[in-house]
Amino acid sequence: MAIVVFDVAAFRESYPEFETVSDTLLNANFVKATVYLNNTDTSPVTDVNQRAVFLNMLVAHITSLTSGVGGQAASGLVGRVTSASEGSVSVSVDAGPSSSASWWYLQTPYGAQYWQATLPYRTIRYLPGGSPSMYPYHYNRRGTFRR
Repeated sequence: MAIVVFDVAAFRESYPEFETVSDTLLNANFVKATVYLNNTDTSPVTDVNQRAVFLNMLVAHITSLTSGVGGQAASGLVGRVTSASEGSVSVSVDAGPSSSASWWYLQTPYGAQYWQATLPYRTIRYLPGGSPSMYPYHYNRRGTFRR
């Protein structure tokens, strides 16, 4: 396996709304994205091309949250807008139908796409094997579960 090397030009082709964001900031956000998705040989996403797509989604998500989209500054709001008014300016936001694990991703369309696309990697996996217990006379479990 290999690691994904961030390609700024390919990212800008996929996400032209971030054209005004500097290459330095995009590269920094790629490093942040690897905190959320492992970019090593031990990553649960073994297909490097698919991992590149996921990491680009995360870069777009992080950049949208921190720097804004389309040359506009980030709004600073957390959640989705549920109501807005113009006179005396009023905006209400909520987290919507989300879990404690998904709310951060669901703040932007890019994060929501990432959250949905990575669903197969968030399910439990059964790994057959012996019992991790070393107690004497303890029953032998035939497998362990890992997340």
